[in-house]
Amino acid sequence: QVQLVESGGGSVQAGGSLSLSCVASGATYWTYAMGWFRQAPGKEREGVAAIDNDGGTSYADSVKGRFTISKDTMKNTLYLQMNKLRPEDTAMYYCAASYVWGSCSLRIADFATWGQGTQVTVSS
Repeated sequence: QVQLVESGGGSVQAGGSLSLSCVASGATYWTYAMGWFRQAPGKEREGVAAIDNDGGTSYADSVKGRFTISKDTMKNTLYLQMNKLRPEDTAMYYCAASYVWGSCSLRIADFATWGQGTQVTVSS
């Protein structure tokens, strides 16, 4: 079992930056990919970015060129650097782990373990 704890959320004005972190503990060796997802009030959860064991990445079109996903394997930590933030980026951001070998998708169904989330609020 993997446990995930996110941190780094907060409030920022449009155009600003935030960096999220997610520390993984437990049976992390079963994890193939890690991802960031978000859910705004009244909307469905959506994939933001994912990274697999080989360093391959996937991004939602809405964040390409603005967000960067990375990881520090030695620290079991996943990061999301968010630049040029927009009000529409406001959401609860979740870290998740996937055990689907060979897939670095943003399909929610591929991710079995989730963190509690961290709030990101972008004001105009």
